[in-house]
Order: sequence, then C-alpha cells, then structure tokens
Amino acid sequence: MDIAKQYLFEGRVQGVGFRYSTKRLAMGFDVIGWIRNLEDGRVELQVMGDEAEVADFINEIHDSPLGPHTQEQEERITPPLDGVTGFTIR
Repeated sequence: MDIAKQYLFEGRVQGVGFRYSTKRLAMGFDVIGWIRNLEDGRVELQVMGDEAEVADFINEIHDSPLGPHTQEQEERITPPLDGVTGFTIR
C-alpha cells in the first residue's frame, strides 16, 4: 500500500549536496517525490511509495554519508502526491 510522507531534516543539510545526494539515492528505490531547501535552513522531503520502500529509502539516507549531517528529523503522513512523477529537486 502506498503512503505519502513529509520529512523535515535539520542540521548541516544545506550546502553539502544533501538534495543531489538524496535524489541519486532515490533512483535506487521505487519512490516518487521531491526535495527542497527551506529558508530556515532545513531541507523538506516529500516522498510517496510502498510503506516499506519509503522506510528503506529513509534508512538509506541515514546510512549514507548524509547521515552525520542530519541532527533532527520530523516525519508526518501527508495526502498523496497528485501529479508527481519521478523524483526531483525543487
């Protein structure tokens, strides 16, 4: 069953290739969505896919070289991502 989630990452997540690395990681998973920098220094990730696939993708972010840059992470379930195809940087 597909699930859509929003993640907000805090830490040293801007200016370190976080968005580009996350997009590259997403190619290895059956997920769609997008990632963008926020003005307050956080990074927002919107992702949709099978619940297990989304969980594996998020775990891969933490296990990658991006993990140490993330100090805090908020997670919430969101409405489905209508009209989104692939995984993009916004």
